[in-house]
Amino acid sequence: MHQQTASTAVRARVRSTASDELLSVSDVIAELGIARATFYRWRVTRKGPEAMRLPNGTIRVRRSALERFLADCAARDTH
Repeated sequence: MHQQTASTAVRARVRSTASDELLSVSDVIAELGIARATFYRWRVTRKGPEAMRLPNGTIRVRRSALERFLADCAARDTH
């Protein structure tokens, strides 16, 4: 039986599919209609969509993470 460690869990999450594209910060802020500073403030306070830093230093957000973030916002708004 293979037990998944934290590092293999992270690697499993990092793989992308065509339907789960990696969005740039510019893509995300344009879609949300927010300032770049707002995105980075949310990132620091962990209030925004889950993001990852690639080895080249750029930050990317998975389409699924952005959709999950928006769904969570909508759910909180209805309560």
